[in-house]
Amino acid sequence: MKSSRQIAILEIINDQSVETQEDLADRLKAHGFQVTQATVSRDIKELRLVKVLSPDGAYRYATADKTENGINDRLIRMFSDTVVSMTSAYNQIIIKTISASANIAAETIDSLQWPEILGTIAGDNTILMIVRSVDDVKPIMERLNALLH
Repeated sequence: MKSSRQIAILEIINDQSVETQEDLADRLKAHGFQVTQATVSRDIKELRLVKVLSPDGAYRYATADKTENGINDRLIRMFSDTVVSMTSAYNQIIIKTISASANIAAETIDSLQWPEILGTIAGDNTILMIVRSVDDVKPIMERLNALLH
């Protein structure tokens, strides 16, 4: 059931513009799947779906196709296009993004799987990144800045 539902999700987002979890749940129900928002949320996480800017200016779900290194050029380009500024305090890095873009930028960071990064929390336009130590902050910021250029 789960695998057929997830296959249906991939088909839906490839064929149609899906902007919200509720929209995806409605489309799944139209395909005969009885789902809750929590189930859809878990599927989105497991499938590593991300929201991308579509040509019409709306955000829609898409797959984050990964390269062997765990991240692809498209994700890096979206990261570069959305990050506005970075600053740090102690072992924390705060990243400001354009509105509604923090999740995609945080997904990029998480996909890097750098061992110095303990985790990220994304809001609408702000990411809080916790770094293992204060000494790791400067090198991490330099590496992130390199992705911006």
